[in-house]
Amino acid sequence: MAGIVNYIKESFGELKNNVTWTPWAEGQSLTILVAVFSIIFSLAIWGVDTVFSKVIGLYFDFING
Repeated sequence: MAGIVNYIKESFGELKNNVTWTPWAEGQSLTILVAVFSIIFSLAIWGVDTVFSKVIGLYFDFING
């Protein structure tokens, strides 16, 4: 158990002393940027999926006559 406690203490020490944190304003703007691109990418995937679904549906309708 002492090993786990020591590991956690050292981890917090690393985060406090050796990690360079992004300034708050930059972190917010980057988060918004990631959210916007995620929404755009998901809409693009949804659009392609819808088109392929329609094409495959038309193909099977054509085959079944």
